[in-house]
Amino acid sequence: MRKAPISLQDLRRKIYRKAKSDKTWRFWGLYVHICKRETLQEAYRMAKRNNGAPGIDGVTFEAIEESGLEVFLEQIRDELVSGTYRPMRNRRKEIPKDNGKVRVLGIPTIRDRVVEGAFKLILEPVFEADFQEGSYAYRPKRTVHEAVRRVAEAVVKNKTRVIDVDLKAYFDNVRHHILLKKVAERVDDDQVMRLLKKWKWGQMEMGSGLTN
Repeated sequence: MRKAPISLQDLRRKIYRKAKSDKTWRFWGLYVHICKRETLQEAYRMAKRNNGAPGIDGVTFEAIEESGLEVFLEQIRDELVSGTYRPMRNRRKEIPKDNGKVRVLGIPTIRDRVVEGAFKLILEPVFEADFQEGSYAYRPKRTVHEAVRRVAEAVVKNKTRVIDVDLKAYFDNVRHHILLKKVAERVDDDQVMRLLKKWKWGQMEMGSGLTN
């Protein structure tokens, strides 16, 4: 008998529980889940919810859906499975800052945002399990607002010391070889690591970090 396919939500829970219970476990076979249609569909929904500007190719969400969303996702899946997927360069956009300087953003194409989102969906439970409880921002249910709420609760209990740490220009200065080494401590999947390295070099050329 064939087992019923596991849903994306159940898979993420399963990965999280394993990562939480075994801090030394290295996950393999993740790439096949990244390539699944359900994962790519959810990654597209995530990208569309963020509603970012088009990347260097100029392709918009409207254009994708007008041409056929399933065709678009199937093409991405075919490229991932065949190993022919290559990320495009990010589009540069300069955002003025109060001090007269500019912040340079790297805007990926929607195609690349979908693939990045698929990676995030499968890898996030692994590393989420390793975070400290008091670490906030850019985490599920660990937003800045949640941090403020926790501080408010602590103040009521007469706890008055708050530590706020902000890493200046983190993505401009992150040491990619150290970051990839840390990822490899939890991920034993050559296909996953190979694509992460491709993104690394593309981002170094842009002077920006990965964008969700």
